[in-house]
Parts: sequence; C-alpha cells; structure tokens
Amino acid sequence: MEQYAAWFEETGLGDVPLVGGKNASLGEMVRNLAGEGIRVPEGFATTARAYRDYVEANAIIDTIRDRIGSYRAGGMPLSEAGHAVRESFLAGEFPEEVAATIVRFYHSLCTRTAVRDLPVAVRSSATAEDLPDASFAGQQETFLNVAGDQALLDACRRCFASLFTDRAISYRAMKGFDDLDVALSIGVQRMVRSDLGASGVMFSLETETGFPDAVVISAAWGLGETVVQGSVNPDKYLVFKPLLQIPGCFPVIETTRGAKERKLIYGQGGTARTRLVDTTRRERRALVLNEGEILQLGRWAAAIEQHYGCPMDMEWAKDGHSSELFIVQARPETVQAGRSATRFTTQRLLRTGPVLATGAAIGDSIAIGPACVIRHVSDIDRFRDGSILVTEMTDPDWVPVMQRAAGIITEHGGTTSHAAIVSRELGVPAIVGTGNAMESITDGQMLTLSCAEGDEGHVYDGTLEYETEDIDLQALPPTGTSILVNVASPAAAFKWWRLPVSGVGLARMEFIINDLIRVHPMALVHPERVTDRKQAQQIRELTQGFRDPGEYFVRTLAAGLAKLSAPYYPHPVIVRLSDFKTNEYAHLIGGEAFEEPEENPMLGFRGASRYYSDRYREGFALECRALKRVREHIGFTNVIIMVPFCRTPVEADRVLEAMAGNGLVRGENGLQVYMMCEIPSNVVLAEEFAARFDGFSIGSNDLTQLVLGVDRDSALLASLFDERDAAVTRMISDVITKAHAGGIKIGICGQGPSNHPDFAAFLVGQGIDSLSLNPDTVLKTIPVIAAAEQRKGTP
Repeated sequence: MEQYAAWFEETGLGDVPLVGGKNASLGEMVRNLAGEGIRVPEGFATTARAYRDYVEANAIIDTIRDRIGSYRAGGMPLSEAGHAVRESFLAGEFPEEVAATIVRFYHSLCTRTAVRDLPVAVRSSATAEDLPDASFAGQQETFLNVAGDQALLDACRRCFASLFTDRAISYRAMKGFDDLDVALSIGVQRMVRSDLGASGVMFSLETETGFPDAVVISAAWGLGETVVQGSVNPDKYLVFKPLLQIPGCFPVIETTRGAKERKLIYGQGGTARTRLVDTTRRERRALVLNEGEILQLGRWAAAIEQHYGCPMDMEWAKDGHSSELFIVQARPETVQAGRSATRFTTQRLLRTGPVLATGAAIGDSIAIGPACVIRHVSDIDRFRDGSILVTEMTDPDWVPVMQRAAGIITEHGGTTSHAAIVSRELGVPAIVGTGNAMESITDGQMLTLSCAEGDEGHVYDGTLEYETEDIDLQALPPTGTSILVNVASPAAAFKWWRLPVSGVGLARMEFIINDLIRVHPMALVHPERVTDRKQAQQIRELTQGFRDPGEYFVRTLAAGLAKLSAPYYPHPVIVRLSDFKTNEYAHLIGGEAFEEPEENPMLGFRGASRYYSDRYREGFALECRALKRVREHIGFTNVIIMVPFCRTPVEADRVLEAMAGNGLVRGENGLQVYMMCEIPSNVVLAEEFAARFDGFSIGSNDLTQLVLGVDRDSALLASLFDERDAAVTRMISDVITKAHAGGIKIGICGQGPSNHPDFAAFLVGQGIDSLSLNPDTVLKTIPVIAAAEQRKGTP
C-alpha cells in the first residue's frame, strides 16, 4: 500500500484507520467475496495520510480548532463555523505528491477498464464511519459522473471539505467524536451505468422489527442518490433468507411497486454532472427488478452478512448496458442489531381517530405532539423542540432538528431513505412516503403518529391515548401445551416475530382478500360480468401488469400468506380457506354481480359449501393456486390448509376432491389438511371427520353461537354469549377426547382463551394440544397456562 492511495483489493476491514469504513468494506468484499459471485466496481482509495498532509500543507488545523471551538463554546453559530472551515479546504491546494498519486491511480483505473477519462464516483469515507454504533449515513458528500484529472481533484477537494458540513459536525458531537481525530479517505470507483439502469439500497434484516431472516430491497430507476435521499418512493421487495439455498424455491415474499416519479441521470453539457428528470409512464408502472434479480441480490446480502458476522446495510446498482448487478457499498446495520432479543416492548393505541395521512412506518412506537410543517431546509430554524417534523423529504442537513423531534413525517421516500435510516438510529418514530402530508396537516395541529400497527404508519388528528408494555421474555415460564398465534395482516406479521410461540394456529385469508386484493375472486375470473363502470375500471387498474386478472389474485394472496408464514418458519402455519359470508363477499369490488342476498348469511352460503359449488368453484381454484404457489414455488411447505364451516363428512369429501382437482392432494409433498371444529355436527361426528383430516381446530365463536343458539353479533344477547357455558365446555371436552382417540391433533383458535384466562386453564385441563392466541395476549396468557399445567401435574 502506498502512503497516499491503495487499490480496493489491497485493503480490508483492518484498514479503517487508513481508508475509512466505507472504503475498507469495499476492499473486504473485493478480496473475499468475489468467489461468491459478488461484483464490486473497480476503484481505489486515498489514505488518511493524504487528508492529513492536505490539512497541514494548507494550515487548516488552526481554523478547525478555532472555529469549531468557538461554536462549541457558544460564541459562533454552527452555520458560520462550518462555512469558515469548508472555505479553508476549498481554497487549499493539494501537495504535489498527493495530487500526482491520485492522478496516477486514476490513469491506471482508466487503463484497467479500457476507458479514457473514465467517469467515476467520488465518495467520502471517514475513519469514524460505518461503525456498529454509528452509520454516519450521508454525512459527507458524494460526487457522481466525475471524469478527467482536474474534475477528479476538484471533487476530492470538495470531499475533504464535506467532512465539516454542518450536519457532519453536529452528528460527530452527538456520537462523541473529536473533530480533529477524524480523517477522510476518498473512494474513487468506476461508475456503474445505473443512470441507464437502476439502483437502490438493501438490508440483510427487516429494518422496522429487526426480523433477522428477511432481506429488504429498495429499487428505483437511475442513479441511487434518489433512493438514499428519499426523493422518490421506490419499489420494495422482501426476500426470505432461509429458503434461498433450497433448490426450486423462489422466496420473494413481498413485491410493492413504488411511484418512482423521477430519476437521476448523467448531466448533458456545462458543469452539471447529473440531472433529475421525470420518469416515463412505462417506468412508473413497471417493476425495476425481476424475480431472478431480486433473488440474486438476496443471496448476495446473505453472503455479505455471513462474511461480516452482523446485519448489513448495502447499496447496489444495475448497469443499463450489461444488465449486471453490482454492490457499491456495505456497512454494518446500526439500529436493530443493537436491540435486545430478550425484551419485548409494545405500544398500543387505546382508540383511533380521523386519519390525516398514511405511509411506511419507521420504528414501532407512537409519538404525540404539535405539527411543525417546514417546506425547505433553509427554514429549519423555525423548528420547535418536541414537535413532529412534517416535510417533503430529509437529507443529512436536517439531522440537527431530526434529533430534537418527537416524530417525523415525510411526503417522499421509502424504508431505506435517509429519513428512515436516521430516524431509526435516533430512535424517533417516522412515517415516510405519505404523498400528501403537507396538504392534510396544518402547522401547530396536534397529531398522534402511530408506527405500532404494522408496516403502514398512521397520522391521526388530535391526541390519542396509548399504553406501553415491556416484558422480559426470559422470565416467562415454559409450557407443555403448544402456544400458537392468530394472525391476519401481513403488514403486522413481523411485529410479533420475537414471541415465544410454535407457529400460527389461524392465518385468516379474508384480511388479505379484503385489504390487499379488494376484488371478488369471481370478478377476476369473469370481469365481463361486472357491469358497474367504476368497479370495472378499478379492476383494470388493480390488475394492470398481470397476464390475466386471476394472476393478480394468485400472486397477491400468495405473497401475503408467505409473509405471514415467514416469521414462524419452519413451525406449522395453519391457513384457513376463505370464510366470507355472502354479504361480506358482496362488498368486494365486483361482488354484487356474483352474490345473492341471504336472510341469514351467518348460516348461509359460506365456508366449505362454496368450494365445490358451481357458483364459486372457479374462485376457489384461485385460492388453491395461491396456496400451491406458497408451498411449491415460494417454498413454505410448513403451510397447513384448514377447511372452515364443514357441515357433513360428505361435504368434507367434496372439498378434498375439489382441492385435489386443483393440485392440492392431502399427503402429497407433506400437505396436511385440518378442519375447523365449529359446528355441533363436527363434535357429534368427530370420529368420521377425524378419518378425513389431519387435525382439528376449535372455533369457539361459531361453536358457542350454534350450541347456545345465540347470535354472536347481537348486542341484545351479549350477556348470553359465553364459551364457558357448561353446554359448550362439554362439547369441547368431548371433541378433544374423540380427536385423540382418532389419532389426530386438536387445538383452539377462537377468541375464548385470549379473553378468558379461566377458559384457557380449562382447555389445558382437558389435554388440548395447542392454544392459538391473539398476539397481544400471548405474553399475559403464558403464565396462566403454565399455572394450569402445574395444577394438573403436567410439565
């Protein structure tokens, strides 16, 4: 290694004091991960010695000490101190040997790539950067599309000066770094032609909950600064790491198309190296990455994480000429990696209110405060401490006020934008990519910002009450009874991954159909029968980009179920087939064309009776295709299918036959099929049903309704609805005995155990195999179950 520069392949993680965190990491990947197929663009790094000699040759050290010292003592504003230091850098000249070394390495890079005046990215890499407890995200400058000797030296000079931007000075103070102890290395790297292709950011864990088995990828057209800064809403993809190495599995568990309104490309003429342009309509509607590219990036993220031994934050680029993918940065993730895996803290709103804006939730907490609407960074002096910052987007210049905010709301940006990264690091809840926050929120308005409801955050009008629960998971007693969870929303699935449970006892398909798909399945099979013009247009818009409308249903449902399954793999995930009533189906887009009114939908055309009926058979085929995709294409073979509201053994046979006709054969590829036990006939004929299914799950809500003859939705009869009534408990006790006699498992997934600890204790006493609880009741119910087991004398 020369004293002023080194090729990336000559450096590694041990060289952070010489070339900074960013460049040391690039060298580490070039040296050690090329064998994994990971591509890093060629380049070199200047050393800390080059920076220190520049500072010494231009007598800048005194300026730094005087101006920053005056600022720290309160004698000078930050803006004035920072400006003075930067000007001293910009007015300086490179020592002759430093400049000659940079130019010589650049010429060698041009020779290596066979491109004269090669366009390069010039990136800052501080020696206190990319550390496990401090990301320094975006604190120094990056210059793109730099070509030629003089342009390169000028960019390097500006990189040196950027060590003393106001945001960098403020950030170092917050993290406890001495300004004089930090040096700056510069990375000079061949530009990937992502201006003609795409780029983005990825993390090797789920950034909001810390779920360790997911890779989160953000993607947009053009150069990557738009994603990093958050000036566009990018595509988002989720990859499930444990299935990446299994042949034949394609574990992409979420694909969300972003707006991608603009892209950064090379400049044309003059001194501008880059320019921001609007994307085309086709670019906005298309996904940036295909499935193969998503999986390749996912595998690279997993390999990089394994090599570094910690969760990683990476930037990638796709060359528009060659279509090759590259990794252009990798650094340790600094937020979730530091959180305790044994403590579980949740916040929950006690009520909701009018929603002013929604966007991607950053963090999982709640903030309350007055809105402080600021449109431009030049006005940040107006920010009031403890307010909720509302702005278009943030960049590193906003950090001094972000750390004083109760919460942050931006109109643009995704979960890997600057606002998101810094908010996580500061521990400040944020909602990004709202699109309309500055229109719907007025300055000074009291807000409740909630990131505690899944991956979609909500901004509520006014002050709402909430509660906080903090539990030490290590203090929970063990139980012999399996504890499972009931889940419905893919958006909230990762929130509960730390719970000490053994799988999912009830995954409700209806939530995904109602909230994500929104269209009646039969309206996707026969869109020509939807005569309402508005609804027909809605269907065309929702299904745009899919080869047929039914494929929209299959892929959306499959991805939602896969995301529900991921936090619990390889434990069982019991997915209940759709159980809408006719009035609920009719409320879906296009539903009125396929549903007939019923006097009592609760006892009508629902559950199993629909699946083999000509009125719904084609819609059921879409459900089967989605489940087959989850198990066989994505790879979640732990998914168990459950049949609801199955009235007779004959009906059970018809449903199993319909499933087999759609490629879901009980017993093939390990497929298990369970039945909801929720009708008195299920108990009376339990032996016959047990011969047809692999397990039962008691639905205590419907069973109580039908045993007691009480409408579960009637407020007038609410006092009579009680699953602890002797008639109901006797039925439950009877079916548990019959299930075990038939050699199958039996659990419960109804509301009863979550609502009534004494009912949970009763079930344990009867020897039930599992209890599936609502996630927010798991931690308080486990001690009840353990105590009941002790009384019974079971382990």
